[in-house]
Amino acid sequence: MKLFIKKPIEQLMAASKATEKTLKRTLGVGSLIALGIGAIIGAGIFVRTASAAGEHAGPAVTISFLIAAAGCALAGLCYAEFASMIPIAGSAYTYSYATMGEFIAWIIGWDLVLEYALGAATVSIGWAQYFNEFLYTFFNVHIPFALSHSPWEVSNMATGMYAGEVGSHGIINLPAILILFLLSMLLIRGTAESAAVNNVIVIVKVAIVLMIIALGWQFINPANHTPYMIPANKGIIQTSTGPVNYADTFNHGWLGVLRGASVVFFAFIGFDAVSTAAQEAKNPQRDMPKGILISLVFCTILYILFSHVLTGLAPYTDFLIKGKEASVTYAVKTFMPGYGWLANLVTVAILAGFSSVILVMLLGQTRVFYTMSTDGLIPKVFSKLHPKYSTPYKSQWLFFGFVSLFAGFIPDRIVGDMVSIGTLFAFVLVCLGIFILRRTDPHLVRPFKTPLYKIVCPLGALICLAMIASEGLENWARLIGWLLIGFVIYFGYSIKRSHVRHGIVEGANDPINPKFVE
Repeated sequence: MKLFIKKPIEQLMAASKATEKTLKRTLGVGSLIALGIGAIIGAGIFVRTASAAGEHAGPAVTISFLIAAAGCALAGLCYAEFASMIPIAGSAYTYSYATMGEFIAWIIGWDLVLEYALGAATVSIGWAQYFNEFLYTFFNVHIPFALSHSPWEVSNMATGMYAGEVGSHGIINLPAILILFLLSMLLIRGTAESAAVNNVIVIVKVAIVLMIIALGWQFINPANHTPYMIPANKGIIQTSTGPVNYADTFNHGWLGVLRGASVVFFAFIGFDAVSTAAQEAKNPQRDMPKGILISLVFCTILYILFSHVLTGLAPYTDFLIKGKEASVTYAVKTFMPGYGWLANLVTVAILAGFSSVILVMLLGQTRVFYTMSTDGLIPKVFSKLHPKYSTPYKSQWLFFGFVSLFAGFIPDRIVGDMVSIGTLFAFVLVCLGIFILRRTDPHLVRPFKTPLYKIVCPLGALICLAMIASEGLENWARLIGWLLIGFVIYFGYSIKRSHVRHGIVEGANDPINPKFVE
């Protein structure tokens, strides 16, 4: 049994002719930087910053962003080499199948479910909270706590929209399931958002971040930044999901900062979009490092300034008790008098921005499973196309159900942590994969080579592993459990039906909707 059988490049090219346009080298360094900023600035900064600061890092969440950015930069350089070796657009699954073999490709493909599907669940939970803020702000109504939170949560807010519901238990997060349903319907019809609309949303999100930084700076309370790291004797606070003990190892000091890095890492997910554009860059060897590093540096500076202002406006404990997923609007409304309009603008813009992110994540998930299905590794239902819209409608419905289970019944904190640990694990494999391939296949054609790979690859893997290590035993157990389920499916189903093992070429004539692919 050859676990590491590779998919021939020729087979990848044959299968991609009908679904991939010929890619021209048209992207300069400016375009790559813009692409990176557009992909990075997303939902994570508005949802996970407050969570990381409130529970683990305090005001030192700024340092957490630096650690997460370093891991992303090093992994991104490795990812770019992967992308440049395979002359078609694709994901880490596609690249690893051709370079490291089927078993590693399966692990990465299975792991991508945590990034895409659970990423969509995490963002939809944040969307639900901001949607309730929107209803309460503009119409003075709201969806009851029980119908907008998971069963794991209990209301402890004595003020605001839930003032009369203290002690209420969550039952189901209906708004989160609603947005997933609507966007799944859009994807089934093949209605992917245009690049122009997406660019507008990105500009709005960046503008909001800049406005909060510029306007909020004058309202920073220096007392909120002292001490800068959470002290071990901070005590215990009660949140809607249970008590948080700051004496725990990864809830204070430097280890808390490291744990915070694994949380805010979610805010950088998407930067690999630059890496996958390696085959479209005019001069990949020169421009890819610049595109990855400059976009990461720009976004990291923005994130650091944003988190500095946010933790300066409100005490970090407020983010767990009062602000929760909508902590940004809470901080603006409560601690920036006269700027209620900004809080309202943030709410509306975030709803649009979050919808965009959820759409892209659901799209990415079904695309990866479509490819895995055409490879025979998972059932054909995941590549079954709609007779009218030529989109994988059955796969979309199945993932709607799967993602809804997490969005409707699991708290944001748990789902977001699973996304981070799953994506970090995939990055570790990518870093190690490039290091190994440089030794085992030194003659492969590489339009882009990771600079100083003997340092970059191990260091990237170590930083990502350090963030994984800080995730705690519960998250490790979830990751191991998820991988074990994947191994059962692979050895029980996939390995027997693998098209590569049986010499079958699939996908060359599939009439898949270009809007779905792109």
